[in-house]
Amino acid sequence: MALVELRDVVKTYPPTTRDGDPVVAVDHVDLDIHEGDVFGVIGYSGAGKSTLVRLVNALEPATSGRISIAGTDLTALPERDLRRERLGIGMIFQQFNLFSSRTVAGNIAYPLHVAGRPRAEIRARVDELLGFVGLGDKAKQYPEQLSGGQKQRVGIARALATAPRLLLADEATSALDPETTHEVLDLLRTVNRDLGITMVVITHEMDVIQNLATKVAVMEQGRVIEQGEVFEVFSRPEHPASRRFVSTVIKGVPSPDELAGLRARHRGRIVTVSFHDGGAAQAEVFVELARAGIAFELVYGGVNDIQGRAFGHLTLSLEASDRVIDETLARLRDRVEIVEAA
Repeated sequence: MALVELRDVVKTYPPTTRDGDPVVAVDHVDLDIHEGDVFGVIGYSGAGKSTLVRLVNALEPATSGRISIAGTDLTALPERDLRRERLGIGMIFQQFNLFSSRTVAGNIAYPLHVAGRPRAEIRARVDELLGFVGLGDKAKQYPEQLSGGQKQRVGIARALATAPRLLLADEATSALDPETTHEVLDLLRTVNRDLGITMVVITHEMDVIQNLATKVAVMEQGRVIEQGEVFEVFSRPEHPASRRFVSTVIKGVPSPDELAGLRARHRGRIVTVSFHDGGAAQAEVFVELARAGIAFELVYGGVNDIQGRAFGHLTLSLEASDRVIDETLARLRDRVEIVEAA
């Protein structure tokens, strides 16, 4: 059974004008998030990602549908019981949401005070988490004295304070520079691997999904338009919106305009060879081309690695007789996908 289940979940808001229609933020979404997943949810601004995460932690009620965590239907619970369920859900925010009047230790301790934990337990837990996120020397400092990356580490420690089974991260790296982003992603990876905490990562940054997530759902206009393992969605995106996202981090097949530029610069026949995990390696293709006496040049694309699995799209310019090229491509098509530019 999935740790988190969404079934036909809808969230609507009142019309923005007197004669307008209700605003549909989440539109009949089904998702299964299993124990140990790092489940990414991506989409452009307004796709419904942040609304979805507020539904999962019950900060907003669903208009219809069912949301269950560990078998408990959140949509059927009164507010009193929802407060107890939220203790098992940690939340990390884009803008950190730290209390400026509390020290680092005070921020981490806050959810434990709310939960009514004994003082000795709170002190021990805070010390443990400060060490875990690498801020053991910052306990008495205030948020204004910290860098952005340090603030987010405090936010992660606070989210972990009540030992949640589920951690939700809403654009947790969007306010950080690239180097700090990688440090925070490394910490989140450790949280998942070493603590066994299931994570839902809301982001518009594809490199965050590529580097952290195991599974991904793509949202557009409130709907989940594609979902699956990150490798499968990245290597073979089916929906146009998914392909647009993937193209921001991965060079795919050249567009018509790019293809026209390639033809203007290269005399040979233009073909794109797609490599997928388990198929022929690019070296095999190059050896076959060389053995046939075909002069080739890599003119577009690249090879990518996601969690130890490789895929990519290499566009080549081939120079030899048409007969030699046709025969060689026919042999290679048994092992790799090849598309020749029209």
